[in-house]
This record gives sequence, C-alpha cells and structure tokens, in this order.
Amino acid sequence: MPQTGRLDETAGPLPLVLTPTGDHERSADAVVAYLGDPQAQIAQRLAAHGAILLRGFDLADPVAFERAARAIDGELKNNYLGTSPRDALTPYVFSASELPGYYPIAQHCEMSFLKKPPRRLFFCCLRPNDGEGGETPLCDFRKVARDLAPEVLDRFERRGVRIIRNYCGPSGGSRWDLWRLKRWDEMFQTTDRAAVTAICRENDFEATFYGHDRLRLIHSQPAVISHPTSREKVWFNHSQVFHLSSASGEYRRIAARQSPALKYRFLSAFAATLAAIKSRTSALEDQALHCTFGDGGAIPDSDMEQVRSAIWKNLVAFKWRAGDVLAIDNFAISHGRMPYQGPRRIAVCWA
Repeated sequence: MPQTGRLDETAGPLPLVLTPTGDHERSADAVVAYLGDPQAQIAQRLAAHGAILLRGFDLADPVAFERAARAIDGELKNNYLGTSPRDALTPYVFSASELPGYYPIAQHCEMSFLKKPPRRLFFCCLRPNDGEGGETPLCDFRKVARDLAPEVLDRFERRGVRIIRNYCGPSGGSRWDLWRLKRWDEMFQTTDRAAVTAICRENDFEATFYGHDRLRLIHSQPAVISHPTSREKVWFNHSQVFHLSSASGEYRRIAARQSPALKYRFLSAFAATLAAIKSRTSALEDQALHCTFGDGGAIPDSDMEQVRSAIWKNLVAFKWRAGDVLAIDNFAISHGRMPYQGPRRIAVCWA
C-alpha cells in the first residue's frame, strides 16, 4: 500500500502526498487498482485534505492519467466553457493551458462561473520544465473567505460578482490583441449560434452576438458559496482572474519570490500600463475579460489587492515531477500557475 506524507517538513496538510513503497506499486495498473479500492478511502482523504498528490507512479501519459482519474471519479466530463486555450489529448484529457509560459495564471476554482462547476479536478505532469519557475500553487479558498477583511467580504457577499467576456468567432481576431481569448466556436465546439445560445441559457449567461462574428457573455454570480459537504464559506469566483488589475498584481507578488525579480517588476508595471490604456480606450463591456460587482459597480483595485493578499498568504506551491498526478476538491481548493521557462506539458481532466 502506498505511503502517505507531505511535500516537505514545513508543509501543512495540503496536499496529502502518496508515494509507492516499492517497484510493484509503481505501474499504472497497480495504482489504478489501489485508487479504485474502497479500503483506500481516496474520496474521504480528498475531502479531508482538499488535494492529493500521487508521486513516483508510472502515470506520465494521457491514457494512464485518465485511468487514474476515473478510478477516483468515474464521471469525467469534457464540456470546457473556460477561457484558457487547450488542446485535446484524449476525449477527456486536455492540455492544461496553452497560454505563454511568461504569463501567470491567478488562483481560481475551475469554471467557478458555471451553473454546475466541476466537483473534482485532476492534473498530470507529462513533462516538467527544466528551467526556472513553473510551480503549481494551491490555496484553500475556505481560508481566503476567513482571512478577508470583514468589510471587504461583506461587500462581495452583498453585491456578488458580474463577469464580462468577449470572444472573437470563426474568422479569428486581431493577432495583436494581447487579451485575445480562444474563439467562441472553439469553446462551444460548434459554429451553430442557436446551439451556443442554448448552452448559454442553461448556464445563465447573457449571450450577445455582435460586430463581425463576435460574442459577448455576461453573467452574475455569488462571490462566496457554502461548501457542499462541510458548509464552510468558500471564496468561489473568478474576480481575481478577470479583474483588469490581475496581471499587474500577480507579477508584483511573483517578483518577491521568483528570479529575476527585475523582470517581473517590469512586467507588473507593463501590465498595469496596458490595463490603464485598455480601460481608457475601450468600454468595460468590450474588454476581453473584466468583472464588476453584481450590481454593475466597479470593484476597487484596493478590494482586489486584499483578495490577492489573502490568497497569497495561504499559497502552497510545488514543482512538478514527471508522472505526478494531482487530485483537487474543486469546491475548496484553487490552483494556478507560476511563470516558467523551457518546454513543459501538463494535462488536465475533471469530473
């Protein structure tokens, strides 16, 4: 039976680390059998710890990864309605993100803006990067809800969050748009506007086709939810990802922990300048990504700074090894990505 441990002696309970005790436990067949055994109590351990890292097993290919994920949760889904560009590796396994390595991905619970977000999320390291960076940070968003200043949390709880996304269509968009998202036909896997509208209606998205085959999605949601089983308050929205201050705020914090610091300070200032230009030259409704309070009022940068501070206070980051598989309780634990250098390949699936 695999042994349990922590990332290091200073790490807390997030994530629980499982490693093989001998070569006979390393194979994909062996670990899949273990994960599917009720006596292993994987579901209970995942609920207790929030995330489980399988390390040292032979899982560094998409098919083996999918088998391991299915052993934990057999109801995998492939309806991705997020914003990150992804490539399909199997019918249910995708590349985690095709965003450039220099761009940080802020902490978030996967597809928190859907009516029915994934309950569990799985990552697999097919190839770790050899260069600087590339850690995957995790954060317990229950702690974020607890650590936010009461007046800030109260504002978000009372007013909620309104998300704005703008997508180009099958004809593409300007390749000079640094905020360009994947095309709406790629996200919805169809060019049928009626089918897109129906999917949006199911998820309470206000969908508007405009201009030259562009699509605007707007919806409102609570900023905080109760965890489905523990009933604890959870910070559960994408404001820290979609707010115009996000990139600058992330780079500034990355500069404090990752080299070269000067590079990330420059990127922080550059991102802040671009965001200021965008806010002055384009209406909020036309931004590729943006968010407001649910009533349409602007979310102050100072409030978002407090949110980011509460998140970074509770971050746990680890460097990937080939074959690592990470299982996450998506209703409690967020994930993100530090900038990195060198080629790497991380896969994802969800249930």
